[in-house]
Order: sequence, then C-alpha cells, then structure tokens
Amino acid sequence: MDSNNLVHFESIFVFCEVVIISCTIYDVARKAGVSIATVSRVLNNSELVSEKTKQKVKMAIEELNYTPNIIASALTKKSTLTIGLLIPDISNPFYSELSRGVEDACNDFGFNTVICNTDYCIQKETAYINLLRQKSVDGFVITTAHYNDENVINLAKDKVPLVLLDRNIDKSSGYDIDVVCSDNVTSGYLATNHLIQLGHKSIACFLGPPQIEVNIERARGYVKAIKEACLKIVPELVAYGDFKLDFGYKKTLELLNRGLRPTAFFAANDLIALGIIRALKSVGFSVPADISVVGCDNTILAELTDPQLTTINQPIREMGYYATELLIKKLKGERSKSEKIIFNTELVVRKSTSVCKKIGVIN
Repeated sequence: MDSNNLVHFESIFVFCEVVIISCTIYDVARKAGVSIATVSRVLNNSELVSEKTKQKVKMAIEELNYTPNIIASALTKKSTLTIGLLIPDISNPFYSELSRGVEDACNDFGFNTVICNTDYCIQKETAYINLLRQKSVDGFVITTAHYNDENVINLAKDKVPLVLLDRNIDKSSGYDIDVVCSDNVTSGYLATNHLIQLGHKSIACFLGPPQIEVNIERARGYVKAIKEACLKIVPELVAYGDFKLDFGYKKTLELLNRGLRPTAFFAANDLIALGIIRALKSVGFSVPADISVVGCDNTILAELTDPQLTTINQPIREMGYYATELLIKKLKGERSKSEKIIFNTELVVRKSTSVCKKIGVIN
C-alpha cells in the first residue's frame, strides 16, 4: 500500500479523536447538574432515568455540541460499533451495490462502516486488515478473499468476527467463518445453457482471477453445460484475467486475431461483457446478429449498454445487507454457529443474445 494512503487513513482517526475530546461527558454532567453515570444512562437509552432528567441532559448535549468519545466507549464496552468492509474496487458497479447493502444494514443497526479498496492486491488487503485491527473495528465483511487467503485464516484463528461476502476460501467450514454468496455454478450453467439452447456450439468463456472461487465455480457451470450438450470444450476459448472492461476488450481482439471465431461469449461479469461487445463492434461484428454475449451480475450497466445485456441476476444489495446482519447479530451475541448462505440466481434475457446463424470457426 502507498505510504501516503496509510498516513492519510491514520490522520482521519487521529483527527476524530482530537475533536471528540474537546467536549467531555464531565462537561455535559456539569451543565445538566447531574452525575456522569446519569449522562451515561441517557446516552444508552436507559429506562432508569426520568423523562425530565433525560430532557435536561439532552439539552446540555445539544448546547455543548457533545459527541460521545468512540475510543473511550470502546474501552468500556469493548466495541467501536464499526465494521471494516474490504472490497476489490468500488468503481465496479457490482461492488458499489454490494457496499450499499452493507452500509444500509450498518445504518439500520447503529453501526459505522469503513470501506477499503484492495485492488485485488494481497499486500493492500494485509495492510488494511492490520490497520483496522489497530483501530479496534468490531468485525470484518470481506469480499476480496482469494481461494487460499492467509489473512482470512489468521483472522479466524484470532477469533475476529468476520463474514466472507461473494467469496469463499478453501476449508472455510473448519473455521468460525460465515459465508454469504450466490450460486455461481448455476450462474455459469444458466448463461452457457441459454446460448446452447439458441444453437451456439462454439462458446468462449472469459473469467476473472483464477485464484478466486467465484471464477472456479462459474467455470464449472460453463463446463457442465458444455458437457451436457455433448459439445467439445476448447481450452483456447477459456481465458482468465480480471473483472474489468479492458480485459474483455483486449482478450476478445486477441482471440479474433488468432483466428478463433466463437459465435457466443459468456463473461464472468457485466464489465467483461461490455468490453467484449466493444471489441466486437470495433472490428465490424454486430451483437447479437453475428455474435451473442451473456454477462453476469445484472448491474445497472446491463440495461444502459447498446444492446441491452443478457445477464445473470444475483440479489447484490440483499446479499450485502444479509451478510452484515449476520455479523452484527454475532457481535451482539444473538447467534454463535457459523452459516453458509447461498442466494439463488436467474437468467435475465435482454437484447445481446439471439439464435445462432453461423457455425463458429476455429482455425
């Protein structure tokens, strides 16, 4: 991680601590003419304080513009009411929507969210986790985990509450880890089978990073559909990269320049699919008249592109909310047993796929 980013992140917390102690609970108690314990009870919505006293304390808080000291509260309650959210890239609409679900849940349950972008970099992930632990966050929602992620395993060994969101690691069942994801095998199967039902026999599959289980599972769904249809799996048509538009664009041109001409593409996310469409159009192909394209995620971009993208829908915001609710309930002691929740996915047919008119040529 860039040292400047760490310094900036540290300064945010330092600034908060300085501001918070400018007016203390002692000042509030003195202003209201009550004890510190009474002020604390009011802040914690205790029923042991009369309504008249509550109003006096609340008025003093308002006049003094008092904000409870989060750090001091953490020392007494062993909680900062803060959750660390690790995502690969918030500029990806999928993670923006996922983050919104996490933030909505935090807001509903009285928690705060600190969002960190890792850019799929394990070193940045490590640095952010260490920093957030130093700042005593209560738990983590992690969407960046690789298949064998030592950071996640170390957190679990240290009994730090965490939820893996849209990710899983090898042998996660052996640790106290909650997992919330969608049915990625079915996603890959539904997308590929849709193309097969349209008569396509030469189908390329563009995936994200190979060390992430999401891609392994979507590839498994792709292979399952191909085998069920008794079609040939062509290794040259399967490519791993990242979840970005540029990968879809460059890889498609590379494929075509090598003389490989599939009649359809299945992309592991909508951004890759948009890159594929852009590349196809740049060399004169029409989508879907010449080549069909299916994406995955059903982000807002799927309806905005031309043609509108056929894609796999997963309940992104709902997944983010549910994962955070699981974590908060564990933090509150309302649940103890870890769970693995798998959300269903479905095919959304739009305008980027059509009946195959030609046989794919592979030279």
